[in-house]
Amino acid sequence: MESLVHQVIGWFALPRNGLSSVFVIAFVSATLLPLGSEPAVFGYAKLNPDQFWVVVLVATLGNTLGGMVDYWMGRGAKAALARKTGTARYLAWFERLGPKALLVSFLPVIGDPMCTVAGWLRLPFWPCVMWIAIGRVIRYSVMTGLLLWVPDGWWRWLLQPFTG
Repeated sequence: MESLVHQVIGWFALPRNGLSSVFVIAFVSATLLPLGSEPAVFGYAKLNPDQFWVVVLVATLGNTLGGMVDYWMGRGAKAALARKTGTARYLAWFERLGPKALLVSFLPVIGDPMCTVAGWLRLPFWPCVMWIAIGRVIRYSVMTGLLLWVPDGWWRWLLQPFTG
């Protein structure tokens, strides 16, 4: 079992596997599995600052494709299950906004299920892809840029009211 764990860790080793690891991690983290891709994106960008936009685009592509897996799972789920009445208000809001609601599908906890709901509602595929990709490229650009270029300790001012 221990050798299996070391083998899996080796598959995702950033310095050796690089952008392919970032792509896979971003893809998997966009599915309903609980995994965050930001540390991998930041780690790669920190090791290769000249490839900032390359890593952002690779992560965005992987994360968007993972979101589309959620979309297709939602389409399949609707065919297999009946609608639950407790979610009617959320679904009505989602239908009213349409694919534009997916701009915020990068948010933790609610983002990946939003892609599934878009498939469930059979919202138009390509507009969904576009809005998911826009939201995720903004997320990766802002988060990675802040981590790379804002001086160390910039966040400490947030803790001052709590530390006295």
